[in-house]
Amino acid sequence: GARQQTELCNESLMLEKLPACGRSFEEMMKKVDSKKWCNLTEFIMYYDNFTQCTEREANNASCFWPNPLAEGFITGIHKQFFSNCTSEKVHWEDPPDEILITLILIPVMLTCAMITLVVWCSKRSDIL
Repeated sequence: GARQQTELCNESLMLEKLPACGRSFEEMMKKVDSKKWCNLTEFIMYYDNFTQCTEREANNASCFWPNPLAEGFITGIHKQFFSNCTSEKVHWEDPPDEILITLILIPVMLTCAMITLVVWCSKRSDIL
């Protein structure tokens, strides 16, 4: 049978090695104009390398990835480079009046029709 090897996560080793991934990412990000840091297409390859590096270092330390410590480190990198990137707020607006009136009237008419049908059937229960 296969021998299952269980090793404990060496968190201190992982935390010692992760900053090298951050420094490498920082060096790569220097190639990107800081005004374009919110456009993922400008640095996707650098970010992929960073992610693979953090995963590799976590695995080398016998740690799962992602784990809370690695996530904390990655969050710190995100704060350093992407803190000014905000998602645009969705601007909700009402549909055109014709559609809005239709959407309101259909349930009202159906409700009135169902009430009429129930009242009519209840008065005619002797025939049904």
